[in-house]
Amino acid sequence: MQNYVSALMQDVKAKNPSEPEFHQAVKEVADSLVLVMERHPEYRSAKVLERMIEPERVIMFRVPWMDDNGGVQVNRGFRIEMNSAIGPYKGGLRFHPSVNLGILKFLAFEQVFKNSLTTLPLGGGKGGSDFNPKGRSDGELMRFCQSFMSELSRHIGPNTDVPAGDIGVGGREIGYLFGQYKRLANEFTGVLTGKGQNWGGSRIRPEATGYGAVYFASEMLATRKDDLTGKRCLVSGSGNVAQYAVEKLVELGARVISLSDSSGFIIDEEGFNAEKLHFIMDLKNVRRGRIHEYVEKFTDASYVEADASLDHNPLWKREAECAFPCATQNEINAQDAGNMLKGGVQVVCEGANMPVTPDGASVLLKSGILYGPGKAANAGGVAVSGLEMAQNSMRYGWTRDEVDQRLQMIMADIHRSCVDAAERFGTPGNYVNGANIAGFLKVADSMLDQGLV
Repeated sequence: MQNYVSALMQDVKAKNPSEPEFHQAVKEVADSLVLVMERHPEYRSAKVLERMIEPERVIMFRVPWMDDNGGVQVNRGFRIEMNSAIGPYKGGLRFHPSVNLGILKFLAFEQVFKNSLTTLPLGGGKGGSDFNPKGRSDGELMRFCQSFMSELSRHIGPNTDVPAGDIGVGGREIGYLFGQYKRLANEFTGVLTGKGQNWGGSRIRPEATGYGAVYFASEMLATRKDDLTGKRCLVSGSGNVAQYAVEKLVELGARVISLSDSSGFIIDEEGFNAEKLHFIMDLKNVRRGRIHEYVEKFTDASYVEADASLDHNPLWKREAECAFPCATQNEINAQDAGNMLKGGVQVVCEGANMPVTPDGASVLLKSGILYGPGKAANAGGVAVSGLEMAQNSMRYGWTRDEVDQRLQMIMADIHRSCVDAAERFGTPGNYVNGANIAGFLKVADSMLDQGLV
């Protein structure tokens, strides 16, 4: 079976050159699925994994738009429609200069497994653009979003492909995108999720990914008869996921001491409270400021500037019991993982997608700590997106408590699926294997049922 994985990866790298993130995501899944392929050769003979790796459709297009000075700008837009075996394509749109085909294929591939784990009928997709929203006016953002949607609109629909937000795409951008779709299609329909509550959005959607990661961590701790009360927590990032992870952690009695952005990180030994979190949310969501401004307001906190020359991130050397990486992919390497363990970390729960490198993940798995991979731990966002789709179909909105209860139930179900799959295939406690196997089986069986398509 290791020969099978080696041959598979050689083929993937040959067909998809210069896409290291995609190779990394496929390798992690393939390694986990060795356990499945040995018991179920029918998946191998039908080349189910090979078919999952190949997107059903890749859409790439130009996005011309005009800046405030009357200058013409041109960006590149993408939509990866990865797999629709269990439902319409579902996955976010990312606007960031780092966006390229390989990163979006990695994200779309991860999304297939994540959506499968939610128990909801959702396929996997991802999209976005290399457009950088930082420093752009509302008018420039609107014109870009309208141009982007003018092309994307012909490829999506409430029963075909339902995008959401991601890095660089928040409520404002979703509003501009939805308005243009409505204008072009002449219909009001649930074609995007993450909408405003006045026009079809769901309560808890902005909070869902961060809340869900915390709920997943709570489920992991419960297996050891423990909880988050009093736990000292490191959180990276300062965007939507990090903000609401902090909010829920504080609500559950944890002490969160860090947040970060690309410029560096802050440490507040007293821990964040409602006032401090409100300042962060205003700083990042309204004023679009940088994290170092926090220490100007709360002078007992400290700021550490990012240093690209280091082979590790000093944030992960801080003493803590729990870590929630909520920034971006591959932010934790093997040295960082080792530093976490030395600092007393017993729980790592991924709020971001694939924030730990393969070497780092190996260190964490060998240590025996509780390690929740992103495709399971951060599935709360897409879970509530699925609930938003259901509410749109019914033309009815649930209360905040109703959505939150459903989210907690879904995260508990995801946790149970991971635990059961890991035990069933001989690796109890390995959430990486459990998430990959449980996500794969549902999609694979559906693909076999539907024939060679």
